[in-house]
Amino acid sequence: MHPLLRASFLSLIFTGTALAGNPTIAGAFVVEHPTLENLGFAWGITGDDNRNAEVAVQFRAVGDPAWRPAMPLLRIGGERVFRAREHLDYTVPPGFAGSIFKLRPGTEYECRLQLSDPDGVTGEATQTVKVRTRTEPQPYAGGRVLHVYPADHKGPKLEPSFGSLLEAYYGAGLGDWSVVWERRAQPGDTILMHAGLYRPERTNYVDPMAAPFDGSMSLTLKGTREKPITIKAAGDGEVVFDGAGNHRFFDVMASQHHIFDGITIRNTDVAIFAGQKEVTGAVGLVVKNCRFENIGFGVWTEYAGSSDFYIADNLFIGREDRFRLIGWAAAGSPAVGAYGSHLLTSYYAIKVYGPGHVIARNAIAYFHDAIGISTYGTPEQDPERQASSIDIYGNDIHLVNDNFVETDGGVHNLRVYENRGINVSQGGYSAQPVFGGPAYFIRNILYHVPSGVAFKFLGKPAGLVLYHNTIIGEQVSRDPYSNAHFRNNLFLGRDTAGRGIMMWPFATDTFSTDYNGYRPNRGVKEQYQWLAPAKGATMYNAKPGDWKTFATLAELRAATGQETHGVEIDYDIFEQLAPPNPAERHRVYHAMDLNFRLKPGSQAVDAGVAIPTVNDGFTGRAPDLGANEIGAPETRYGPTWLTWTPFYR
Repeated sequence: MHPLLRASFLSLIFTGTALAGNPTIAGAFVVEHPTLENLGFAWGITGDDNRNAEVAVQFRAVGDPAWRPAMPLLRIGGERVFRAREHLDYTVPPGFAGSIFKLRPGTEYECRLQLSDPDGVTGEATQTVKVRTRTEPQPYAGGRVLHVYPADHKGPKLEPSFGSLLEAYYGAGLGDWSVVWERRAQPGDTILMHAGLYRPERTNYVDPMAAPFDGSMSLTLKGTREKPITIKAAGDGEVVFDGAGNHRFFDVMASQHHIFDGITIRNTDVAIFAGQKEVTGAVGLVVKNCRFENIGFGVWTEYAGSSDFYIADNLFIGREDRFRLIGWAAAGSPAVGAYGSHLLTSYYAIKVYGPGHVIARNAIAYFHDAIGISTYGTPEQDPERQASSIDIYGNDIHLVNDNFVETDGGVHNLRVYENRGINVSQGGYSAQPVFGGPAYFIRNILYHVPSGVAFKFLGKPAGLVLYHNTIIGEQVSRDPYSNAHFRNNLFLGRDTAGRGIMMWPFATDTFSTDYNGYRPNRGVKEQYQWLAPAKGATMYNAKPGDWKTFATLAELRAATGQETHGVEIDYDIFEQLAPPNPAERHRVYHAMDLNFRLKPGSQAVDAGVAIPTVNDGFTGRAPDLGANEIGAPETRYGPTWLTWTPFYR
């Protein structure tokens, strides 16, 4: 947490005397954990019953003369997030939250936030703070280098050398002596794993790898941010940790500041277990340039105190069906069809909770879910134990049976941007639920979602911001959500029989949608379905008669006043792209065969609206709709070292 935060936030953040009225009373101001590219803020208030207060945001790198505008913070508070069957019922405390996007790593920024209200502001109305973005964690250059060789290694060895990772890490012996840790690694040490196969023989009392009976390696030491403990491939060939079918390979939930770099983990249920809810969890875990094969779970923490993970540039390959998209519905469900029920063989590639995580440029295939925040439940009061300020970007996701990315259980400043997802059964990008937000979904691509739920917004989530997404599929989720805002998106239908292109189930009177492009499904009269309450009312428990339907965007515009700049488009906006066949719900498509670039001069070009730090530097008269801007560098998805064809042309 930033030093400015600690003073009495537990009593101040989003709390205070229950004063009614329109003037705003400024409360505690929180600078959330910085990431490599983004900064997040939350500011508690009371008052502002008419919700006309605003927080303008400016920033500049320290030393730069000019201030730049960022998006204003999102006004949150009063939204109800609930799901009765799990006994969940939470009301979002009043305040503001939001992010500054696309900053330089390792750079100190001066940020100025100005709270204003036509009805007046009491308390500190301006916050000016200096915050430094993080850099990619690296091994400590001045630490010891310890060399590990596989049991069958022949030839010279660099010293000091060890016969197993646990021997280098703890000084562990064999048999009963495996838990005698008298020569532990120190902060700053780098353990270089030399090429070969490392496979625990867990039923061998004197296993050369010193593995215990369950074959799981518990790593509990404490590095520091400046001096991490690094476990890294030496560079002389592939390093393979094979679990031999065990349940859990690495248990790091008691560790701090560990780096795993360039290794392969395979043939295990859980590759890296990093935290259990209400028990303990890792801090500062780094997993990069690694391969995960034949696993049930990649990297996993449910602990609220886990923070500042960096999981980047990895390949995760699960055990799910590689040749058909099945989904997870129960046996006999029409959604499953001839292929039967789906039983989990691989769950998540990555699942986290806690603040400050970065999940970037991973390639993921054949899981139930690709990337998720733990659903968790009612968030804890301490900002240090909330899922906030989390970045999920640049990931390439191929064939999952539930969701590409889940922000489920997140609180503030969840940033899901520039991800590509192809083939998903139940829903693409999920908020089930979000406890106030904002949860940003920006410049994501989705192709082939048979359910028609591009964004799975369930559990009455609050604080949803959707900008510049390219969605090849419908959006027909009916569960009401609060405080949602749509700009510069593309939603293109697949001519699915009996299904319209778009549903907006707004639970409260705070919402907006404009500058979006829609391709209606041919032969369907009810293309646009609308649910929104009158001013001051709510519609959390809507009835069928509360919905309004429209055949055209013009009809919706006339009735609601929304989408005044929205357009209806078709697939000719792309250079060359055809929709998936809705009759082939189990079919698998490949990213290398799909081109999401816009055609110059098409209806989606220059049809958007400018949004600070989201589409700065756009070409033409205005930003283009969807994930790709003509003339901008093409987005690279997944790790740069990967050339496996399901992900790349």
